[in-house]
Amino acid sequence: MDQTIINRNNVHISGKGKKTVIFAPGFGCDQTVWKDVSPAFEEDYRVILFDYVGLGNSDLSAFDPIKYSNLTGYVQDVLDVCADLNINDAIFVGHSVSSMIGLLAANLKPEYFSQLIMIGPSPCYLNDPPEYYGGFEKEDLINLMDMMEKNYIGWANAFSITLLNNPARADVSQNLENRFCSTDPIIINAFAKACFFTDNRRDILKAKVPSLILQCADDVIAPKIVGEYLSMNMPNSTITYMNAIGHCPHMSDPEETIQSIKQYLNSQSESLIGEGVGGV
Repeated sequence: MDQTIINRNNVHISGKGKKTVIFAPGFGCDQTVWKDVSPAFEEDYRVILFDYVGLGNSDLSAFDPIKYSNLTGYVQDVLDVCADLNINDAIFVGHSVSSMIGLLAANLKPEYFSQLIMIGPSPCYLNDPPEYYGGFEKEDLINLMDMMEKNYIGWANAFSITLLNNPARADVSQNLENRFCSTDPIIINAFAKACFFTDNRRDILKAKVPSLILQCADDVIAPKIVGEYLSMNMPNSTITYMNAIGHCPHMSDPEETIQSIKQYLNSQSESLIGEGVGGV
């Protein structure tokens, strides 16, 4: 185990199981967003939590604006952690942009992963009519970047409310706002550009690992049409429609999130019964 990577990505390991589940936080967040979800897996799994470089309690000195100017830098963080911990056939649970980071990592090193759990995924946030509707016009995202640079606190407030899209969970919205405000604006701005201007539609066609798409209700960031596009175009994918509202069900509705993940994993296990040596 390379302590450099463990410290760089603030890796924490818990759980009693032999099979590994990796929880990857979404845009602008750290591993603590999983505090109401990950403990439910510790009895049966080895649980890995980590922070991307530049976020949470990662080594901020390791942040390279060129390396992390696109998703490949964050993909490398995941691959480094997997290689260092000798991980194989892990379940990767990624929120938002981490869904695509996990997909890209699995396309490069499929032996590291057995399933991908994608919470609020989107392969492309930009509209590309008439073939694709991602939810945002390019001008919308440029204005978002401009607001981040000119009024970071105002952006953090507005964006956290948009993410949740649920007035009943103002506490979670405030939690997100606090997270954004505690992160270096330069780092989060770089992550935003890497996240919101990427297009992974071709990458999903190459998916090598079975995946679950968790689609929330009234998700402004990753609307239903995007989840269904993924379901139709990503090989060996399953979509589950959640009752949870907004983009962060692991924070607003952790119990439903836990149940949805476990139901999928149980169904995957059952589908393998009888597919041993004799099932050629």
